[in-house]
Amino acid sequence: MNFVILSRDSALYSCRRLKEAAEARGHRIEILDPLSCYMNISCAAPAIHAKGHQLARFDAVIPRIGSAITFYGTAVLRQFEMLGCYALNDSAAIARARDKLHSLQLLARQGIDLPITGFAHRPDDTGDLIEMVGGAPLVVKLVEGTQGIGVVLAETRQAAESVIDAFRGLNAHILVQEYIREAQGADIRCLVIGNRVVAAIERKAKPGEFRSNLHRGGSARKVEISARERETAILAASTLGLCVAGVDILRSARGPLVMEVNASPGLEGVETTTGKDIAGMMIEFIEQRLRGG
Repeated sequence: MNFVILSRDSALYSCRRLKEAAEARGHRIEILDPLSCYMNISCAAPAIHAKGHQLARFDAVIPRIGSAITFYGTAVLRQFEMLGCYALNDSAAIARARDKLHSLQLLARQGIDLPITGFAHRPDDTGDLIEMVGGAPLVVKLVEGTQGIGVVLAETRQAAESVIDAFRGLNAHILVQEYIREAQGADIRCLVIGNRVVAAIERKAKPGEFRSNLHRGGSARKVEISARERETAILAASTLGLCVAGVDILRSARGPLVMEVNASPGLEGVETTTGKDIAGMMIEFIEQRLRGG
């Protein structure tokens, strides 16, 4: 079969592992920068071109689209879908997951428990916004932030008001969330493929930090998850329409809380921590979908 990975950086661990896994199973695969693509959008002869040539037909596309190019990247992915190419995660699902507010609203409507969350652009009553999520300490996030960027822990009400006012001055949309103290700077990353959690790791923030992102110095270990955590992760991924997702869960006194659903989860932390061949599982999932029509 012919596969293509949409990614701006072919040297990334996830891209290299997916390419290796596909080739090991006898497939032809290439990595294509979505920004190098341009499209003929028509009903008669839709096509995708890159570097002066029309691209050949691919059986499946694996999107690894960074958040900075979500708009154009999903447009290219839609074009592949128009051409009958199977997308591991389709463009609509990626767009839902990338819109933090929309994704939280969809999860909440489905009955999935979340940290209490407030959303605002230019709140005319910062104090009421703070009280709405239970007061300080609380977490303030830029809606457009990724990988822990634009995420601030405000430990006092005064600090919270200052941070919110600063973000308001940037003319930015913000999320204000309750701080789950009992999580102790850790979260659970559940890697979902289809209707299974194939791996789970606990990510722990480094001392003096509350963000558990591994690239910020956090540590990871393999962890066993409960049946309820497993069900929550699978339901969160399916609610957003994702076949592959990294679902981040906080362990709270009231049970698992979904913090975020990532449509393009990195494989390095999960594979190195668990020793599992996640890339191979993703390729196998694509094979099953294509054979099943």
